[in-house]
Amino acid sequence: MKIRDIPWYNRPGARLKKKGVSNLSDAELLAIILGRGNKEENAIDLSNRVLGNYNFHKLADLSLPELEKEFNNQVKAMKITAMFEIFKRTNRLHKKGFNKKIENAEDVFNYYVDELQDKKKEHFYALLLDTKNRIIAEELVSVGILDASIIHPREVFKSAIKASSNSVILVHNHPSGDCTPSKEDEEVTKILENAGDLLGINVLDHIIIGKDNYYSFKENE
Repeated sequence: MKIRDIPWYNRPGARLKKKGVSNLSDAELLAIILGRGNKEENAIDLSNRVLGNYNFHKLADLSLPELEKEFNNQVKAMKITAMFEIFKRTNRLHKKGFNKKIENAEDVFNYYVDELQDKKKEHFYALLLDTKNRIIAEELVSVGILDASIIHPREVFKSAIKASSNSVILVHNHPSGDCTPSKEDEEVTKILENAGDLLGINVLDHIIIGKDNYYSFKENE
């Protein structure tokens, strides 16, 4: 059955206007985003099939190629990818951690949690700050296992020097969700703090992002 064969008052768009968005099912909401189905399935049937395999949380974890395979359509995959990115950015706007001025470790956690908590690999960032702890820029230093032999001070501080940064905050995630620091985390922190002292760029903190929590080296001194 095609959407046009469904009585107009039962179509997702009509139901949204009449009943309100909160009264639509997950499949109806997704169908509105997709716009249309394919030759075999209307948008609601397609949405029901995909959501039968993945709820929204799991769907958000899929890469663009994986979504393209599920929906058998590149444009639909891009729409879904963009939708979840909008969710992340909206969540950041609603949290005080989005403030450009960093006042504590929680601000950093709120700034990065939506970006990092579901990553399958470790992502190591340097957050560059001015004299008032306002964010100048952020630099993705490495992706993969955090190791002192890989994280070289040059890679961390070259952008800080170029941006005339007063200080930096180191940030990385633990894909396991457990934010307890490892031996390697402690070693990397010490090396970079020493390098920062030599360069006159203060390492204010190193924050590990877990699933719903964080660890601050500064707060645990």
